[in-house]
Amino acid sequence: MQTIWLGGPEWVAVLRIGLGLWWLESWRHKDKKDWFGGGGIRWAAGVAEKHRWGFVTRGFDLVVKPYPRFMAYLVAYAELALGLGLIVGFLTPIALLAGLLLNLVYLILMIHDWGEQGQNLMMALISGVAFFAMGWQVWSLDNALGLF
Repeated sequence: MQTIWLGGPEWVAVLRIGLGLWWLESWRHKDKKDWFGGGGIRWAAGVAEKHRWGFVTRGFDLVVKPYPRFMAYLVAYAELALGLGLIVGFLTPIALLAGLLLNLVYLILMIHDWGEQGQNLMMALISGVAFFAMGWQVWSLDNALGLF
């Protein structure tokens, strides 16, 4: 593969790091006081309640609604862990697959919001490309430690 400036693995690392920064921004911009006080889960409950697909409402009511505080912390710190993990390249394949899954959950929950769909589709696409291109080959702790 010929590229300008960087090689293929380096460009994939750039995508991985950029995706990590995107996840870090998702964590950073949350109003933590409101989010951990239940605001985020209440907002998501309102979205799920009116969702056009019944399985989303039922799934939310079964998995998220009974544990709002836990789920608020899980979502926020998952975004932080994904961001940091992808930026430094630690447990990268796991982070890429977990991020892809989280983006798909967000995409399904927010299927009616075109802006959210675009962001989550782009993040999912980058996750897939970085996973299948083994985006942990360069500029990563995984590579330095001989993981994967």
